[in-house]
Amino acid sequence: MQKDDKKKFILVLGGTGHYGRHIVHSLLAKGESVKVLSRNTQKGREVLGEKPEIIEGDITSRKSIIESLEETKAVIISVSAMSRKLIRKTKLIERDSVLMVLEEARNAGISRIVYISVYDIRKSVVDKLNILQGKLKIEIEEFLARSDFNWTVMGAAPSNDIFFSMIRGNTMVVPGGGPPALPTISPIDLGEIIAQAVIRTDLARKRFRLTGPEAISFSEAAERISNITGKQIKYRKIPLLPLKIASILTWPFNPYIWHLSKFVKLLNKFPQDIVAEVPNDHNILKETFNYTPTTLKTSARMWYNQEEKSSEGE
Repeated sequence: MQKDDKKKFILVLGGTGHYGRHIVHSLLAKGESVKVLSRNTQKGREVLGEKPEIIEGDITSRKSIIESLEETKAVIISVSAMSRKLIRKTKLIERDSVLMVLEEARNAGISRIVYISVYDIRKSVVDKLNILQGKLKIEIEEFLARSDFNWTVMGAAPSNDIFFSMIRGNTMVVPGGGPPALPTISPIDLGEIIAQAVIRTDLARKRFRLTGPEAISFSEAAERISNITGKQIKYRKIPLLPLKIASILTWPFNPYIWHLSKFVKLLNKFPQDIVAEVPNDHNILKETFNYTPTTLKTSARMWYNQEEKSSEGE
C-alpha cells in the first residue's frame, strides 16, 4: 500500500451513530478534515453540523464506498445494525459491507484502519449465547489480523449512557438486574481516544479495551446518580422471562426484540474475570492516550441538566 500525500480526509463510517458523532467532533476539534457516509445528508447535518463533508449514500453500496474513499488517508469503522430499521440487515452491514470497505480501501492504497469492536471477544461465550453481532465482529477481527493493513482494534465497553437509558421517571428498571459489575465508557472519552488513535501510526496490530476507570453495578449506579443529582433514583430488577417470551413470539416480524434479548442476556452474564482487569485496561489507555476521563459524576450532571431542559420544554 502506497502513501499518497494528496489524501487528507479521515472517513468515519457510522459517523452519525452514538459513538461515531463523538469521534467526528473530536477529529474536527483537532483540525482534521472529516468525511462521513450517511443515508440522509440533512439528518447527518442535524447531528454533525456543517463542518464535516457528508457523502450521501449507503455502506451497502460499493459505489458509495468508492466515492467516500476518494482523497481519504484513514478509515474509522464504527458501524452497527442494532436498530429496529436495520436489524434484518445485520450480516450485510456489519460483515459484508465492512469487508467490502476493506477491499476498496486496499484498492485505494489506504493503509490506516481503526475498527470499533466489542470490549472483549470470547468465542465460547458468543457461540453459547448465539450472539450474531459477536460472531460477525470475530470474523472482521480475524480478517484484519491476516491482512497487511496498519490496523488498530478498539474493543468498546458499553456506553455509560446505558445507566441513564434504563431510568424511567424515578426508577432504573433493569431486566435481569445486570451483572455484579460492568465496565462502561463515556462516549465522549471514546471519541477522543479514537480521534487520537487514527492519526497515529505507531499503534499497528494492537487491540485496546476501552473502559472507564472502574466497573460498577446498576444498583450502585442508581445510588450514585441519586447522590450526584439530588434526584432519588430507585433500582428495580425485573425478570428476563417476559422479554424472552416476547422475543420468541415476535421473531418472525420483529427480530429486533430477539436480538435485544440476546444482548440483555449477555449483559447479565458479563464475565467477571474480565471485569477484574478493568483498572489495568484503563491504565493502559491513560498511558497511551492523552485525555481526562469523564467521570460518572460529570455524565450524571449532563444527563440531569438535559432532563431538566426537557421538562421545561414540555
